[in-house]
Amino acid sequence: MISTFQRSLVVLAALSALAGCAPLIIGGAMVGGGLVATDRRTTGTQVEDESIELKAAARVRDLATLGHVNVTSYNRTVLITGEVPAEAEKAAVERAVASVENVRGVVNELGVGQNSTVGSRSTDSIITAKVKATMVDAKDLQANAFKVVAERGNVYLMGRVTEREATRGTDLARSVSGVQKVVRVFEILSEEDLANLGRATAGPASPASASR
Repeated sequence: MISTFQRSLVVLAALSALAGCAPLIIGGAMVGGGLVATDRRTTGTQVEDESIELKAAARVRDLATLGHVNVTSYNRTVLITGEVPAEAEKAAVERAVASVENVRGVVNELGVGQNSTVGSRSTDSIITAKVKATMVDAKDLQANAFKVVAERGNVYLMGRVTEREATRGTDLARSVSGVQKVVRVFEILSEEDLANLGRATAGPASPASASR
């Protein structure tokens, strides 16, 4: 049974999903402006991630692919989700995204097959909201340290987190109804790195490969 806060997020996600369904979706879960100050990326990196998403989206559009492609950048690591008709298009999209300036890693999770339906995308929006709300309700986790992307019932988790946070966040996501699989696309920090984030900007770690 979900809380009132969770239900509010679910309703907002559903309304957002039904308001418009463009063939190319830029970015992952929405985060309110008030959370920017506690983001574990620098302000400059956050702006850079937004720029990467816009540029990557433009390059994917230039390919004129018939697929449905989502591009999400976190700390200059780019997650690609959605569907394309063929393996050749999947590879072409990855090359296009990897060529964007300042991208330091690409995790290509595109499926090969038919595009997801409007109903499926609406369900994914609701799942995203439910996962975020579950993390907010957990008192032992900083929810906005995670970026949540849902695609065909699969949940992708991004963020700069410790191993403890990664495990806890993964377990919470798996507990949400409708989630088929959780894919971790984390940048793992040591506890010391996390403690130092408020005092100094640590150098970027190598992007982690997607793991289930």
